[in-house]
Amino acid sequence: MGPGGGDRVGELRSIAPPFVASGPSGVAVRTRLKDLTPDDEKVLRLLGAHLGSLASRDLKTRCRDGLSHTGEAWAVRKRELTPLSSSRWAGSITKATHDQWALARRCQLAHIQNLEAGVHTIEDRLALPVGQKGTKKAPGGYRSQREWHAKSRRLRALQDRLAAVRADREAGVVHVVRGGKRLARARHHLDAAQLTESEWRRGWEAERWFCQADGESGKRYGNETIRISPDGEVSIKLPAPLAHLANAPHGRYVLACRVTFAHRGEEWADRIAANRAVAYRIHLDIGRDRWYLTASWQIPPTPTLPIEAALAHGVIGVDMNADHLAAWHLDTHGNPPATRTVSSTTSPAPPSTVTPRSATPSHASCTGPKRAASRRSRSRTWTSPPRRPGKNTAAANASAS
Repeated sequence: MGPGGGDRVGELRSIAPPFVASGPSGVAVRTRLKDLTPDDEKVLRLLGAHLGSLASRDLKTRCRDGLSHTGEAWAVRKRELTPLSSSRWAGSITKATHDQWALARRCQLAHIQNLEAGVHTIEDRLALPVGQKGTKKAPGGYRSQREWHAKSRRLRALQDRLAAVRADREAGVVHVVRGGKRLARARHHLDAAQLTESEWRRGWEAERWFCQADGESGKRYGNETIRISPDGEVSIKLPAPLAHLANAPHGRYVLACRVTFAHRGEEWADRIAANRAVAYRIHLDIGRDRWYLTASWQIPPTPTLPIEAALAHGVIGVDMNADHLAAWHLDTHGNPPATRTVSSTTSPAPPSTVTPRSATPSHASCTGPKRAASRRSRSRTWTSPPRRPGKNTAAANASAS
């Protein structure tokens, strides 16, 4: 029966079929550059400003080429940047420009789809009589003539905007702001952003800096441009116009600080020891006035099993608790069988705190082909509250006393 007494039953939300999720495709870890000297900060600022100006110029050239850009044009851009920086710096700049242009194209397509959805919704509601109620599947008409008139004007504005964006996409025109559109608009609303002009200028310049280098497998420590040794020494290859600032041979500048990665540090050390590619990015956090170094690398893709093959012989569900692990062999539907197959204890615990029920992976997440673990560790303990004495018991105690 429906809520109004009818026979209509609301439709249930459909559940998507299960699937095996792919693993991560890359890793990025960050650490802070501590104990930098004034000379170190000066070199980093000059380096970021110089490469940032080259990146802005290259992005302008790429946007001007539009859809007519070819591989030969990419090579020409790189050759023009090489005398002003280096071959590797030029490669990093052109690659970052290509990625930024491609991201702008994807965002442009998403914007078009969003505008089309808005236009379609308003057109459908304008076609309905004013005041018509909607259903669970579709909205109704607008509530008043005033709202209908306002939405009709909104429809014209969205249609004009959609036509302009479609024309830009067909012509290969994208609108990109190095440093961010939000920060660029904040220049005209400094009071609302709670910034002074000097503070805004400082943040704007820092966001437009460029100091990132792609890794190269087979090169020393996986990166020739920004090189970090196993003991944490940071060495940067300076561009040709800044070579006079070098404090090490071959036009390199060595920072006075040492860096360590608290997260995935061993994995990073293994990669640089094997001379595997690691990309680095140095940036300044204006709000905290701190310099940071980000290391990133790719993870080779692993073949993903179909869900049918992963569940052919069941899966292992692991429940991680504070003092023990409970693992069960689950069937193809994710349910535990009648008998327990695996049990493990990580630390001794009193018998009263580990009950047979607490070893059941009732809240384990079983989605992987080999094992799955719940993200939250909880220990379950059931204790019975003290029983309150009844009236007959209280009377008996009183008479006995």
